[in-house]
Parts: sequence; structure tokens; C-alpha cells
Amino acid sequence: MVKVFAGFDMAAFWDPSEYALKEYIGAPLTDEAVAAVERKLGYKLPTSYVEFMRFQNGGIPCRTNHRAKERTSWSHDHIAITGLYSIGGDKPCSLLGEFGSQFWTEDWGYPPIGVYFADCPSAGHDMVCLDYRACGPTGEPQVVHIDQEWDYKIVVLAASFEAFIRGLEDDGAFDEDA
Repeated sequence: MVKVFAGFDMAAFWDPSEYALKEYIGAPLTDEAVAAVERKLGYKLPTSYVEFMRFQNGGIPCRTNHRAKERTSWSHDHIAITGLYSIGGDKPCSLLGEFGSQFWTEDWGYPPIGVYFADCPSAGHDMVCLDYRACGPTGEPQVVHIDQEWDYKIVVLAASFEAFIRGLEDDGAFDEDA
């Protein structure tokens, strides 16, 4: 079996802050917590997401931009995220929290295609989702950006959660004047 995130610097990934601790970073992950979240959401979380959250359960990454092959309301060539949701329900920005995955489908009308796991700087007008449409609730989902401002337009960002994380880049990688 291939080890997920081989050679990836987990410690350098996260931006430590009081805000992240208050809003995103959940309790250390247990197998029981993962199983409870999966039961509640109706989806098996990708192994790479679970293993990634075992290092730190949610938070704000240092690199917050991901390339997009199509224009979004954010930019002509990328999206930005604010943070990654923890697995659990104890923080507002956790999968079962106040602003968790079900909040986005039930209160904001986002399509029920998977698990909303990353928010964006638009305060809810676009989100990042684990998209299970092609693989079913127990398969390996792709990662998509959904733009509420553009009639919930879906743009594929990465083939997997790990590819999404590895694809995050600094602000300086993008020319905002183009």
C-alpha cells in the first residue's frame, strides 16, 4: 500500500493562529470520531483526508490558493480557501459543526454531491467539496469548487484530496493583473 503524503512536510503546512484554534482545529482524531462523522454524513472519507487530519485536525494552511482550469468568481485561473474543516463537530468549521457540510446544503442550497470540507474568503459564496457523484458514497471522490454566485457552477480542481493539498500554492504564484 502506498503511504499517503509521502515526503510531505505536515508541520510546515499549517499556519498557527488563535483564530484557527478557535474556529477550525478540532480534538485529536480517533477512529471512533471518523466512524461517527462518516455515519452522520453518509460518506466514507478519503483515507488521505483522514490521515492528513491525524497530524492536525483542521486549520488554516500557509498556502491557500489552488489552480483552476476554468474561470471562477474568485479569479481567472485559481481559487482561494480560508481553512480546512476538522473531522468532528466541536468547532464551527468542522464537518459536523455549526458551518459544517450539511449547513451548506440545507441552509445555502449547495448541491448534495458530497462533503464540503474547505471554505473560501467569500463568506459562503463559494466552497470546496469532496465530490462523490462519479464514485459513490464509499469511493475516492474528486475535489471540486462550487460557486454559489454563478448558479452553483462546479469546477474540478483535483482528482483526489491528496492531489488538492499538494496543489495548494502561495499568493505570489498568481498574477492578479492578468
